[in-house]
Amino acid sequence: MPTKKILISAVINVRNEADNLKKCLRSIKNFADEIIVVDMHSTDDSVKIAESYKAKVFSYKQMSYVEPARNFGLSKALGKWILLLDPDEYLSKELKAELKKITARESVDFVKIARKNIIFGKWIRHSNFWPDYLIRFFRKNSVTWKKEIHSQPETTGNSLTLPDTDQLSIRHNNYQSITDFVIRALRYSNIQAQELFDSDYKLRTSDFILKPIQEFNSRFFVSEGYKDGWHGLILCLLQSFAIFLIYARLWEKQSSQDKALSKDSFVSAVQESIFEFSFWFSKYFTKEYSSNLLKNFLIKTRHFLSRITKNF
Repeated sequence: MPTKKILISAVINVRNEADNLKKCLRSIKNFADEIIVVDMHSTDDSVKIAESYKAKVFSYKQMSYVEPARNFGLSKALGKWILLLDPDEYLSKELKAELKKITARESVDFVKIARKNIIFGKWIRHSNFWPDYLIRFFRKNSVTWKKEIHSQPETTGNSLTLPDTDQLSIRHNNYQSITDFVIRALRYSNIQAQELFDSDYKLRTSDFILKPIQEFNSRFFVSEGYKDGWHGLILCLLQSFAIFLIYARLWEKQSSQDKALSKDSFVSAVQESIFEFSFWFSKYFTKEYSSNLLKNFLIKTRHFLSRITKNF
């Protein structure tokens, strides 16, 4: 009896993801011709669940982040097309139907798909979490991953970007609680701090003050995180804290150097932070309170004074 030709291989890397993996596998059961699960020494039922869905399970050394294991998983896939998923992600019927159509298009080598992040139980539509485009569907050998955490893949060939609609997005059950966020922030910040340490990065006072403020401004104001309500405010503050953690851990790795804090550097970093926050707050205020001319005049005056005094 001839072996069924493998058109689509799904590749999933896991470590202790039993709670999420079942939903992920169920969503691709009748879509992928082959399922590859790369297990990084799970101690829960992840492997058992993967085998119950007839996945091919491979073992890989335990890692604190997934990127190094991805290329290993891709090397085991036999399909002409590869679907790459995290275990806390799953596909809609509409997206599966669209991806099936794409496999017949010779002009496409990899596909950029929007990802719908569910954080603290809510779809986050702003805060730089949407549309969150990722390359997750591609021809075999057209995409490879670097080893650095959160790195972007290297690609060859022609791309296709799907519309950023609810129906054509990957569902992502992201941070489910603040505890979940903090645990991952502690893990990721340690890895990113080590990368900076290995590159002989020189710490600056502004890294602890200005960079977290810039992270908050970019998410809450520039990416309109305020439109996500309390979820947006808390999430943007947490993201700012995560940036601070990277540089605090780098300081720790550099022998927790007991150096005098430069008064001028500290004042400069704080003044720049105040000015940047004032600038973006003024834009927000002008937009959200456009009908109140007096308040707009006062807030612009305050920002002007901040601007002319920031270098004093």
